[in-house]
This record gives sequence, C-alpha cells and structure tokens, in this order.
Amino acid sequence: MALRLWSNDFVEGGTLPMKQVSNVFGHQGENKSPHLAWDGVPEGTKSFVLTMYDPDAPTGSGWWHWTVVDIPANVRDLPADAASGTLPAGSRHTRNDLGNRDYVGAAPPPGLAHRYTYTVHALSVDKLPVPDDASGALVGFMASMHGLGKATLTVTFGV
Repeated sequence: MALRLWSNDFVEGGTLPMKQVSNVFGHQGENKSPHLAWDGVPEGTKSFVLTMYDPDAPTGSGWWHWTVVDIPANVRDLPADAASGTLPAGSRHTRNDLGNRDYVGAAPPPGLAHRYTYTVHALSVDKLPVPDDASGALVGFMASMHGLGKATLTVTFGV
C-alpha cells in the first residue's frame, strides 16, 4: 500500500471549507488547520513533515501556508485545529510565508480560485535538519532529500 493522505474536513478535488480559510487579506474564515490523517507508511519511516502550499499565488514562487516538521513516526493524524497548540509532542512549526510559525488558511485574491496542496512526507530521519525559521521551500527541499514517500491532497478555494 502506498502512502495515502485524507481529511475528515474535505475531499480530494473539493472546496476548502471556511473553517480552513484565513482571516487576513480581507477574508473572513476561521483560520483553523484541518484534520489530516495518513496510512500506508513506508518501512523505515522515522518522522513526518506536513505542508500546505498554494502553487497559484501571484508571487512567482507560490505561497507556503503551513509547515510542521518532526512529527513522530507513530503519529497517523493531526486533529482539526492542531496548529493552535495540539501538535504531537516533539513536532514543531517552521515559518510560513506571512513570516510566522503557524497555520495561515487560504487567502486568494478576489475573483480567483486557487489550489491548496496538503502533503505528508515520510522521512528517513527523526528530526529534519532545519532551523525553526526555515522557509517552506527549504523544508520541502530537505524533506525530499530524506524522503521515503509522500502523499498529497489538493482542494480549491476562491471567492
């Protein structure tokens, strides 16, 4: 079985609920991280990384909304709103593109629908060798360097 990612809050190809939409840039969402779960973990997995990325952001480089590193190998899900303080012991946030270490929900420009890709990476290391202020791009690079497998879940949002 291949690594698989799913959520109780939305389905692949669906629309992101307002619970996971930001409350910045004029949006009125609840800015809560979604429930996410995974199975089919590759043998040898020592930790996980979880990211949320918007490839459609008008930046030339996309937008990193959420990065969580050092999720222990025995963890198979994050509950809804885990970003607000219920991350598994040993896990940590790194920097999103707003410059803080937290979840920032969807916030596309008015009139444009964007894709939001949640990815879980199974890693061959206990701790990802990145600083707390690492960018999403650096986390993604290092996760690929230590990766045993990954799974994605993509949804859209736009108003």
